[in-house]
Amino acid sequence: MSKSIVVGSTLAVLGLGGLAFGAWQMQDQAQGPAYADIVNVQEITRTVETPREVCEDVQKQVPVKQPPQQAQSSDPNKLLGSAAGAVVGGLLGNQVGGGTGKKLATAAGAIGGGLAGREVQERVENRQRAQAGAGQPQTRTVTREECRTVVDTHQESEGYKVSWRDDSGTHTTRLEERPEGDQVELEEGSPNWQKTRTARQEA
Repeated sequence: MSKSIVVGSTLAVLGLGGLAFGAWQMQDQAQGPAYADIVNVQEITRTVETPREVCEDVQKQVPVKQPPQQAQSSDPNKLLGSAAGAVVGGLLGNQVGGGTGKKLATAAGAIGGGLAGREVQERVENRQRAQAGAGQPQTRTVTREECRTVVDTHQESEGYKVSWRDDSGTHTTRLEERPEGDQVELEEGSPNWQKTRTARQEA
């Protein structure tokens, strides 16, 4: 075999190989980058509680302490009761015995009746004072400021749980920001979340 034939065959093989590689490279460029579908995006949140104080004016009924009765009795020494009691006691004592015994019984009845009459008069006056005080208001309305603590709640975002699907199956990752679009570009099998698109942009 001549040297020219060998050289020609070698060049032909190399040429065919170069053509094949070029065609593969052109086909790969024509297909463009691979994308995975974003199948679910779920926001991750936490509940934040913020306490604060709330004050308001409230009206309430409170009892009123009744001052001691200062009204003076028209008969502070209870003479009327004592006298009436002495008269009645004396009359009753006079009905007992006779002679000296009758006198002693009359005196004892007068003394005992006087003491009893005095006590009866004091009870009557006390009851009258109590009834007079009962007619006065027992409560009054006051306005007071009352404060209480209430808790406000709100939700704060902690990121997003993103599920995406490629030829090998469905995968899940956590991102700080919500991805835009519904597809993500794959670079060596891994998603590049800086490169996303919507399906209608695929053309």
